[in-house]
Amino acid sequence: MRVLVTGGSGFVGTHLVRRLVARGDEVRVVDLNPPQVDAVDAVVGDLRDRGVVEEALVPGVDAVVHLAAITSVLLSKNDPDSCFRTNVLATEYLLEQARTTGCRRFVFASSNAVIGDVGSARIHEQMPLAPLTPYGATKAAAEMLLSAYGASYGLIPVSLRFSNIYGAGMQVKDSVVARLMRAALAQGGIEIYGDGEQIRDYLYVTDACEAIELALGRDAPATLSIGSGESVSMNTLHRLCCEVTGVAIGATHVAAKAGEMPAVYIDTTAASAAGFTPAHDLRRGLEVTWADFVAGARR
Repeated sequence: MRVLVTGGSGFVGTHLVRRLVARGDEVRVVDLNPPQVDAVDAVVGDLRDRGVVEEALVPGVDAVVHLAAITSVLLSKNDPDSCFRTNVLATEYLLEQARTTGCRRFVFASSNAVIGDVGSARIHEQMPLAPLTPYGATKAAAEMLLSAYGASYGLIPVSLRFSNIYGAGMQVKDSVVARLMRAALAQGGIEIYGDGEQIRDYLYVTDACEAIELALGRDAPATLSIGSGESVSMNTLHRLCCEVTGVAIGATHVAAKAGEMPAVYIDTTAASAAGFTPAHDLRRGLEVTWADFVAGARR
C-alpha cells in the first residue's frame, strides 16, 4: 500500500511510519519538519498551503493517515483561528485532493474531546457532538467533512477518537506524562490543575499505531473510540509516575482550566469488535516511557 502520513515526523507519526515501512508499505511523509525515518519520501511544508497538499498527495497514493494538527487545548483557546486553519482547513484541502487524485482511504486522528462533558458516563460513538473547546470543535468539524466526503464521493473515512497518547519518544511533547517524566529527570515538580481528581484514559503510542493499522485495512467507513479502557485520576497518574521513576515528583495545585472535562471514561466495545486490543496497561507503559527518557538523557 502507498500511504501518505501527515505529521509523520512527530511523536505518533514517527512510530507509525516505522511500522508501515517495516510491513512493506511505500510511505510518504508531509510535515513541517523532515522525517526521522530513512527510506521514505518527504515533503516539508505547511498543509495550510494548498500547493504543499498537492505536492504531497499525488495520484497513486492509496491511503492518507492524517495526524498533523494543533493538539493543545490551551493553544486552541488562545488562538482559535490558527487552530481552525490547521485542523479544519488543511483537512478539507487533503480531502479534496484525495477526491481529485482517486485516493480512497482516509484515516483521521480525532479525539474524544468532540463529545464534551458527559459526567462519569462512558464515552461511545453514538453520543452527540458537544465539544467544550475550540480544539474539540475543530476535530468535530473535520469528522463531519470526512463523513460528507465518504457519502458523496465514495471515500472510505475512518475517524479514530483517541484518548491521551503517551510513550517512548515523547520528550518534546507538552502533555502531562511528558511533563511528569521531565520533572522526574530534573528532580523537580509539576502543576496539577484543580484538585487533581479529573479522570483520563491513557493510551500507549504503539497501541495507537495498531489501531491505525487496523483502520487502514477497513473497507467501510467507521468512527471508533480508541483508548486503553483504563481511566485514572491525575493524582493517581502522579503517584504511579513517582513509583515508576523512583522520584518524589513535586506537585503544586493551581486553578483548574475552563472547559476541561472532569472525566473521560472510554467505551471500547466498538473498537474491540473491530479487532483492537491494547497491549499495554498504564504501569507497563509508564515503565517503558521512563526507560526511554533515562536513555535519552544519557545520550
